[in-house]
Amino acid sequence: MAWIYLLIASVFEVVFALATNATHGFTELWPSLLTAGAAAGGIYFLSQALRTLDVGVGYTVWTGIGSVGTVALGTVIFHESMTVWKALAFVLIIGGVLGLKLSDKLSPASSSS
Repeated sequence: MAWIYLLIASVFEVVFALATNATHGFTELWPSLLTAGAAAGGIYFLSQALRTLDVGVGYTVWTGIGSVGTVALGTVIFHESMTVWKALAFVLIIGGVLGLKLSDKLSPASSSS
């Protein structure tokens, strides 16, 4: 269940980052409320995941998925540039996230699901 909570927290993290861009310095009401709600949701679900996951693994995966999701959706929604270097960085981040998940499963003391 911890990994599901972490995935939900990561979705909130992406929404938080994208909504923050739409607040225009917190001068727009609805994007500002969405930003605050997404931040709260992300922190809540991250805290639930960290009840069983190591903080180093959980936080790294959360920020990794949040980073990749934000940049990927930023290119679609805000027409930000995508370069070969950004794509390579995505592959490295995703590889790191998968490696952390695999290391959690292979750990003999693992109690997360």
